[in-house]
Amino acid sequence: MAKHALLVCKSCNFSPTQRDYMGERGGWHLLKQLLSLSEKWSLQSEFVIQEVDCLSACKRPCAIAFTALNKTSLMFGDLPPLESEAAILQFSEQYYASNNGIVARHERPEVLQKGILARIPPPPDGDDEIKSG
Repeated sequence: MAKHALLVCKSCNFSPTQRDYMGERGGWHLLKQLLSLSEKWSLQSEFVIQEVDCLSACKRPCAIAFTALNKTSLMFGDLPPLESEAAILQFSEQYYASNNGIVARHERPEVLQKGILARIPPPPDGDDEIKSG
């Protein structure tokens, strides 16, 4: 069972100025590209590539997110849907190899060095108390 997830917003526009390309949303194109490229990917059994209806990054299409148990979740936008799939899978390998989900900006593929939209720490484990401020 996969322990890491790559979430792909299937509703994202093709670009900030173009909703569809060839009758489909940009997020759908990106999802299809990722699924096709991942068929022979070495981490195929470790990652689930999951479509989501919306990641609420509508002004920053295309948007994706990485999440795993006990790791920081990362969300990226501004990804070209027809040119990003190899870089996304490369970053997936870096995310998988990291202990905490953090990959230094300068180590990421170029298309993922910018456009980070969120960095969400993992929830506390059962031993930690949630403190109110």
